[in-house]
Amino acid sequence: MSRKKLIFDKIKEEQNQLHPTRKELYKKLELHFGDVPIVSLFTSFNYTVMLQDGDAKMLEGVLQKEDLKKGLILFISSPGGDGLAAERIINICKTYSGTGKYQVIVPSKAKSAATMVCLGAEKIIMGKTSELGAVDPQLLLDENGKPKIYSVYRLIENYKKLFNDAINTKGKIEPYLQQLSAYDPRDIADYEVAMEESSDITIKALINGMLSGSTEDQIRQKVELFLKPEKVKTHGRAIYSNDALNCGLNIDVVSPTDIKWDLAYELYMRLDNYVSRNNVAKCIESKNYSYLAGV
Repeated sequence: MSRKKLIFDKIKEEQNQLHPTRKELYKKLELHFGDVPIVSLFTSFNYTVMLQDGDAKMLEGVLQKEDLKKGLILFISSPGGDGLAAERIINICKTYSGTGKYQVIVPSKAKSAATMVCLGAEKIIMGKTSELGAVDPQLLLDENGKPKIYSVYRLIENYKKLFNDAINTKGKIEPYLQQLSAYDPRDIADYEVAMEESSDITIKALINGMLSGSTEDQIRQKVELFLKPEKVKTHGRAIYSNDALNCGLNIDVVSPTDIKWDLAYELYMRLDNYVSRNNVAKCIESKNYSYLAGV
């Protein structure tokens, strides 16, 4: 006979939203998705923590312990991070899934590199308020002792415009040279490689996944909204389910009144409370196992 929990333990679990408070939600959600195991890759938006190689390792540690004969559903929330980490996560999910494929649930926001992970899936399950985002890389620079994020794409475009204006000017070239001196051509070359890498990871994920019947050029045209920041104006701007559907992606839009969304939203709120209020920052877990990373 199993030991009953003390009321103090139950209260502590509820206050801190520990793993036992979420186990039954995983089980209920899995029932509504054909008993396919659900694994969370969840990052707080309140701390400056990003997807990293270590997250891929933690995820692999959870997947090793799960029975994934029926496949895998990744429950993902993240502001993004390292594109190479996203590529590893895609590979890990496909490798451990018994079907060689995986699906994702986006309960709120999966941006930048997290969007890449979503684009590697066979299906993206979204609500009307779920957000994906552009995948162009960003650069964190120190400006007078304060961190500032720049769009790599716009740094390249600004440099090229200045360079071309300097070449074609019929007036004084000195103002252009002064502005160009703020750029290092070696950095620009690296930025161009970073742009190519981001695009390559995204297109490779799609050509091996939900857009497998399309050519690279066709995919590039279809998902231009994700690849080029001028389409969304700013990197953080939301790409909603209708936008993703218009790109030809395999999107399952769940009604806000659907029981599946009720359960997904409750799991999201509990995980968000946990990672945002307990100095956890990241949580990778299933109904059986939970790995944490502190701030």
